[in-house]
Amino acid sequence: MIEDFYCEEVLSGKTIVKKVLETDNVLAYYHTNPFYPVHIVAIPKKHISSLLKLEESDHPLLLELMTVIQSTAKMVTEEYGACRVITNLGKYQDSKHLHWHIISGSPLK
Repeated sequence: MIEDFYCEEVLSGKTIVKKVLETDNVLAYYHTNPFYPVHIVAIPKKHISSLLKLEESDHPLLLELMTVIQSTAKMVTEEYGACRVITNLGKYQDSKHLHWHIISGSPLK
């Protein structure tokens, strides 16, 4: 299993993704193997292993990430009526790169 799918595959360009929103430091894109009818992932372009590993110097990046998440969640909510915004930690976090899921609909799996 890849330790950091986002750096090793997505940000490197090895895996092509359908972008939703991108800034200089953040990328939101449709999940490559969705678990929900609408499944978008938002990631910082800088490697940060988890929400628990954020440092004070990362606060501007976190604010930019939250702005992208907010814009994406607004778009999904306007189109589908509702969404969830979640992140996973510890053993629930498959890829060791800070990421947030913006999801809508019932689970596909």
